[in-house]
Amino acid sequence: MPSQTVQWFPGHMAKTRRVMQECLSQVDISIEILDARIPLSSKNPEIKKILGQKPIISLLSKASMADKSATELWLEDCRRRGVPCLAVDSVTGEGIRDIMPLVQSLLKEKIERYQSKGMTGRHLRAMVVGIPNVGKSTLINRLAGAKKAKAENRPGVTTVKQWVTTEIGLDLLDMPGVLWPKFDDRKTGENLAITGAIKDDILDIEEIAMVLCDRLRSYYPALLTERYRITEEEMELFDAYDLFQRVGKNRGFLMSGGVVDERRTARTLLEEFRNLKIGRITLEHCNR
Repeated sequence: MPSQTVQWFPGHMAKTRRVMQECLSQVDISIEILDARIPLSSKNPEIKKILGQKPIISLLSKASMADKSATELWLEDCRRRGVPCLAVDSVTGEGIRDIMPLVQSLLKEKIERYQSKGMTGRHLRAMVVGIPNVGKSTLINRLAGAKKAKAENRPGVTTVKQWVTTEIGLDLLDMPGVLWPKFDDRKTGENLAITGAIKDDILDIEEIAMVLCDRLRSYYPALLTERYRITEEEMELFDAYDLFQRVGKNRGFLMSGGVVDERRTARTLLEEFRNLKIGRITLEHCNR
């Protein structure tokens, strides 16, 4: 189970930190991609330290997978704190057309300086940063109008920096997704594991699936009932393990002797959450 005691790829983080710092002088702005389902847990605390005073916008990605009302509260919170932000989705196209106007508004003075020097039409340059599997490459491909950045629904696909030119006047530097060396809060690690930011093969996925059951019971009991036929009485009486067992039994994931196939149940729960089959779910809610 991910916790504050677990170390996550510290060497990788150190290398990416160096590359980001070396490239800062080449970009006008940074675009930080966050997962709309876990806006706090998907925010790498090292990023702000690395970027320093460089202008930055926050994009809540995978918006079509998150609870819409919860996302609106997160956006309101960001704006109240003066953080330029948008909810976007590279699959549905939500918010994509609003990215360039937001970049231009933040870089208005720089654009005017370029124009005064006769550099009209000069492309702006942005560094795209975020944790693994948050949707950086997919967003870049959407903006570029072609599959120029390698993207898959698993962490660790982008391993080197790459420049991508778009037709909207914005050149994008896609950086490898990295996690920070340790988590200060257990829930952060759990959220990252549930959403797929951490590779499943280094996790106890049965335990992660039990955490997901507990989160669904707390935030979206109706979805748990609809998808897995869990009753209100069971949600009140069962602990996370019993809920997990009930899901396996109700789906018929049984081995000889009627024992629940916990591995299959866990994989199914996580896959169905990640593939939007349970419903639009936000695991982290804004405390206003």
